[in-house]
Parts: sequence; structure tokens; C-alpha cells
Amino acid sequence: MLHLAKNIPRARGLAPDPPSAQQTLEKRVADLNARYRHHSATAVMQGALQETGNIALVSSFGAESVVLLHMAAVIDPATPVLFVDTELLFTETLVYQQEVSERLGLRNLHIIRAKDIAEKDPYGALRFSDTDACCALRKTAPLQNALEGYDGWITGRKRFQAGSRAALDFFEIEDTENGPTGRIKINPLAHWAPEDVRVYMDENRLPRHPLVAKGYPSIGCAPCTSPVQEGEDPRAGRWRNQSKEECGIHVVDGQFIRTGANS
Repeated sequence: MLHLAKNIPRARGLAPDPPSAQQTLEKRVADLNARYRHHSATAVMQGALQETGNIALVSSFGAESVVLLHMAAVIDPATPVLFVDTELLFTETLVYQQEVSERLGLRNLHIIRAKDIAEKDPYGALRFSDTDACCALRKTAPLQNALEGYDGWITGRKRFQAGSRAALDFFEIEDTENGPTGRIKINPLAHWAPEDVRVYMDENRLPRHPLVAKGYPSIGCAPCTSPVQEGEDPRAGRWRNQSKEECGIHVVDGQFIRTGANS
């Protein structure tokens, strides 16, 4: 009987094992970051839409969302825009979403809603006992379902918004608590400061979310968002007095962010 030897070192001259899908993706992201390191947000946005496959823009239609929505409308108004309606949003956000979409001529808007809210949170009380579960039910899970089939998605995250975003790159591999998804996340505004956002909106005469003037620099669901006082972190009004900074859509190293906004 022929016995096959095990664990024999690879002979010299033989081709190495092909890179895994994860390694290929890591190299692609590293190459993109190196290529666009000194480029503008608009160039990153254009490169993302034209060179990285089937890409969607995920927008909350919040305080600064109109910047990326405007860039997408100028580059390609048929860009898929995914808007998650948690059914706990401010009325002002829903009205603003309609007005901005019409004004910018967005032709491919998808309004995403969870299908099992009536079953899992019939009285809307889950947020009182478990905010993470509420976010997962109403926002994270439906968005992940909606992103199936896309190669990547565009976010409006910026380094200045929180300590957990201080080293944010233009391109990154999407991670979840269950591991990488194989998609790329693109952050065209990663290096922008608040003044950059203001100038862009002024120069392009873009409409402001009505709640910004009332002290809401970061806007999420109505029950979990409060006004921010002068000198506070822009996201201090999100889940105030809780050790929670992200809704779960954005994960670092497979973990939800737990660092308080003011720590």
C-alpha cells in the first residue's frame, strides 16, 4: 500500500498558495488608501463609485448627510442610496429626506425598514431595556440585509466625530461582530473638519436639517437623541448618559464601540 507523507515542506520553485479572499481584499484596501491618500473627498467619492464595483451610499439624512448626497448626485444621480427608517426617527428627518431627495434629483433611493418590529418590539419599549437590541432590530439587521449583493458602501463618518474614529481611513474592510463581510466601507469625508462641512454646504447652497439650528449636531432616533450644549462633543447627545457611542452599524475589530462620547 502506498502511504502519502504528511507535512512535507513545499519544494523550492513551486508556486505559493494563492492568496485568500480576505488577503486579496486587504491588499486592495491598502492599495486604494495609498492611491487616494492625498486626494480630495470628491475624488475619493468618484473613485469609489466608478472603480470599486457595485457601491451604495448609506445615508441617515442627518445633520451633515447632504454633503455626500450632493456629491453622489453630481457624479451619478442613479447611485443607490439606502435610507433606514427605524420608525423612531424625528418627523423633521422624514420631511428633510423627502425634500433633499427631490431637490438633488436622487433617482435610486431605497427606504429600508425592518420587517419584524411588530413581532419583536410591538410596543416600542425595547429601547428602555436594551438599546443595543433596539438598534440591531431597527437599523443594523435591516441594513445588512439591504447591503447583500453590494461590493461596498459609502459612509459619512469623520475623524473628528469621536475618539473611536480618530484613525479612520478613506477605505476599510467592513467588520461586524460576526466577522468581516467581504465588503469595503468608504469614508470620503474622513479627514474633513467641521469647517469643511460648513463651507461645502454654504458654497453649494445646500439645505440644513431643521434640527441643527435647535442644537442637534448629530441626529439619530428621536427617543435616543438630545440637544448638545456648547463645548460638548458633537455626538454627546446620542445615547446620553449611556456607555454607547455607535448604533452597531459601525464596528471596530468585531466589537461594538463602548467608549463614552466624552471620555
